[in-house]
Amino acid sequence: MTTLRTPGPTIGVVGGGQLGRMLAEAAAPLGVEVVVLDPTPDCPAALVARDQIVADFDDEAGIRDLAERADILTFEIELADQNVMDRISEETGTPVHPKPSTLETIHDKLVQKRELEDAGVPVPPFRKVDDADDIRAAIDDYGAPVMLKARTGGYDGRGNVPVESKADAEDALESVAGPAMVESFVDFEREVSVIAVKGDDEVATFPLGENVHEDEILRETIVPARSSEAVTERAYDVARDVLEVMDGRGVYGIELFEATDGEILLNEIAPRPHNSGHWTIEGTQTSQFEQHIRAVLGWPLGSTALRSPTVMTNLLGDVEEEGLAQLGDIDEILETPGASLHWYGKHQARPLRKMGHVTVTADGDDDSVDDLLETARDLKAAVTFQS
Repeated sequence: MTTLRTPGPTIGVVGGGQLGRMLAEAAAPLGVEVVVLDPTPDCPAALVARDQIVADFDDEAGIRDLAERADILTFEIELADQNVMDRISEETGTPVHPKPSTLETIHDKLVQKRELEDAGVPVPPFRKVDDADDIRAAIDDYGAPVMLKARTGGYDGRGNVPVESKADAEDALESVAGPAMVESFVDFEREVSVIAVKGDDEVATFPLGENVHEDEILRETIVPARSSEAVTERAYDVARDVLEVMDGRGVYGIELFEATDGEILLNEIAPRPHNSGHWTIEGTQTSQFEQHIRAVLGWPLGSTALRSPTVMTNLLGDVEEEGLAQLGDIDEILETPGASLHWYGKHQARPLRKMGHVTVTADGDDDSVDDLLETARDLKAAVTFQS
């Protein structure tokens, strides 16, 4: 076994948003330095990373500079260009994890669903969409509503459009504005997710999280999920099957539907730390961000054991138009036992933009996840955005 030492290597991260910021925060105690590439000057990760390269996510010269300054490359946003990263990795000898081939699969949701279905992963019925008639045909076969999804460019709920009737097909397809696919609408009991980690020769899964979405945007994650033991184990089985399809080390956010009949169906995959795993910073022995650092480096993974029941709530831009961002009235969060505030350092607030999150952990044996959820909602309601 190779003896690991610290100070350790440098990781180059394509993307310097809040995920890059939290990756750099997790890397620092391990003696690992992080350099990020992001087109926004003074991006959220810039304050805690060693350095920032200001360049677009597909900028070949910028990614080459990043590769030459790093021992390994990874990404925190799906907008990273797999072809550029693959080519530069070959030319510079700097490995990329997860592999660019995984990005290629993830970039096209239709390709993603076909590969997963071929591998035996349970997915909702789906089909390619070339025109509005294909949507109408899907409604005939699946019933209304159906979910229209942009095949490329959409993440975190972007590019997903519910189609309630055949009369809405034309407008829905126009709103997607590009290659599309359609899925049957899943009658689900709850939405859940498994944050899974693929290491050098080991796999780990975090406790199952229950997710609350509104307008396709994640609002809250509740852990443990209020699912049965059998459903929870089935979710882990599906997540491990998904990892078999993915190529390369790292954290994967695997979003799932728990159907009303107890079946687990795959929704989407993010080959990176995921919003529904932010609770792990306070909630587990090793956060998803530290696990990603360990995994991409090929280091031993940490424990994913739950410290205590935990609820995370997102702080979304509560403004009517874009402006300078400042969060006010945070006193109650800071005074509440078990509550933790995470501010992402974004300079501009926009409507529903993810600006931060609050985590609430159990402060005793009597705290249920329902109590924690109520506390988290109260704390979120107390803060104000000033722009």
